[in-house]
Amino acid sequence: MSKQSTWHVYIAENPNGYYCTGITPDPEKRIAKHNSGKSSQMAKQRGPFELVYKSKPYENKSGARKRESQIKKWRREKKEKLINGEWS
Repeated sequence: MSKQSTWHVYIAENPNGYYCTGITPDPEKRIAKHNSGKSSQMAKQRGPFELVYKSKPYENKSGARKRESQIKKWRREKKEKLINGEWS
């Protein structure tokens, strides 16, 4: 597997409004994997997902992981502001 130089935090949403937050070098490819059924059990049960937020690139996985952890602790309203570009 090749070493990726940048990472993104992403938020995906399913038709029921459930948000899934994660990190990956390629958010579009990750969402496709969620929707293919070759991902986590949660994705199989709650999918399909649509990418609704993609962060600026992080130069390392650690930085992206810290931001992911922060976002996962947020309430829905704050996540929606981030998705809508009303929160940085």
